[in-house]
Amino acid sequence: MTEQQPIATAPPADVPAVSPADVPPMPEAPPVVAVEPPVKKDRRVLRAVLRWTAAVVVLAAVGSSTAYGITRMERTDVPGLATEADGRWTYPEITKPPLPSDSPAPFAEGNPASVHYADLRALLLPAPEGARADKALAGRDGWLAKKDFLSVYGSKEDRDDLGQVLTDHGLRHVAARGWTAQDGTRTRIYLLQFDSGQVADVLQQDHLTSYDSPNHALRGAAEVHTDEEFPSEAEVMNVRHYSYTESKPYGAEQVRQAYLVSGDVVGLVVQSRKGGAAAVPFQQTVILQSQLLD
Repeated sequence: MTEQQPIATAPPADVPAVSPADVPPMPEAPPVVAVEPPVKKDRRVLRAVLRWTAAVVVLAAVGSSTAYGITRMERTDVPGLATEADGRWTYPEITKPPLPSDSPAPFAEGNPASVHYADLRALLLPAPEGARADKALAGRDGWLAKKDFLSVYGSKEDRDDLGQVLTDHGLRHVAARGWTAQDGTRTRIYLLQFDSGQVADVLQQDHLTSYDSPNHALRGAAEVHTDEEFPSEAEVMNVRHYSYTESKPYGAEQVRQAYLVSGDVVGLVVQSRKGGAAAVPFQQTVILQSQLLD
């Protein structure tokens, strides 16, 4: 057998040798462009849903801001009244007095007796701008004697009866403030404090008010009935009010009155004016005094 010859690997003699430096570089590959697949219908729907959701969130935020603004109304604003030109008075800025250290608010969970620990005299509504103060109600150091409060009632029998009732129910303090407005309307506010809200409730229910009229007539207001004009939307959460007014014919002046019950405090607001006491200033005064007691 003939021996197989190896395969020659050298280049032919007429082909020049090539070094690596003589080899031209390879051209760079073109960049790869990602092609987004067609958007399916369900993704377009998803984006539309997200846009509407965002819109709803924005509207909800605006609504929340509006509601917050409403709950933050100044204490001179009065719910239920129409406009600032409807006859309401201009009161100074009204703020609640500070509580003593470590004392709960009157309607806090830790205050089952609903006691107002703030100074009762500081809970009185200030007089509106331009009013003339009634110094007779200033009392001694801001406290009014019980007999001076009772003088608001017309008959001696009522004064004697109610005086004994107040003693029996443990009356602690009476604070009062009064003024005469520029239009001649006279206002008197009395705050009476007892040991607890339960005592104040019993006093109101059993001795002060009945279905359509109070149990004791004020001076110059023998015939009064429930004030049907008082706006129901003006109710203050933790204050009950019982509002009454004289109906025509009411003589030389008309008297409006309201009893307030707020925790351990019973209030009486009285307004009178020759020719007729306007409804709006009376409602405004009752509401603002109620807000201070709330």
